[in-house]
Amino acid sequence: MAMREIRTVGDPVLRTPCEDVTDIDDRVRSLVEDLLETVDTEGRAGLAANQIGVGLRAFSWNIDDEIGYVLNPRIVELSEDEFQDGDEGCLSVPGLWFPTRRAWYARVEGIDLDGKEVVVEGEELMARALQHEVDHLDGKLYLDRLEPAVRKKAMKAVRELL
Repeated sequence: MAMREIRTVGDPVLRTPCEDVTDIDDRVRSLVEDLLETVDTEGRAGLAANQIGVGLRAFSWNIDDEIGYVLNPRIVELSEDEFQDGDEGCLSVPGLWFPTRRAWYARVEGIDLDGKEVVVEGEELMARALQHEVDHLDGKLYLDRLEPAVRKKAMKAVRELL
């Protein structure tokens, strides 16, 4: 296991959609160990594989003292009438937080290292993390979801980071 370096905005791996995990081999097992170790730090809610430079559909989470992972996650349900508008940040956009609208509830389905189906769901912070990490795996950043005026301000702040 290894604590992995986080890729930051501007790195093309963050804008590249990730491939499904097709073979659960030693490489994938090592990836999951690294995701779990790297997310296991205070202040980290989630971590997608491409944030550590790996283009596979996998992420880990660290919410309310629960740490876990899922392979090949897909969002299968979002609340349609309840939303949250709180500030959101990202390890790949360090130090910047902006109000981001997300569904209040999210449900993700995927598999574990044994190939068994996994369902991960939650409200509030867990729902936000699930949506945020699946976005990463689709090659998107939370900045893409910002309202136009906020996005303009955010992109100016991002340029100052680079």
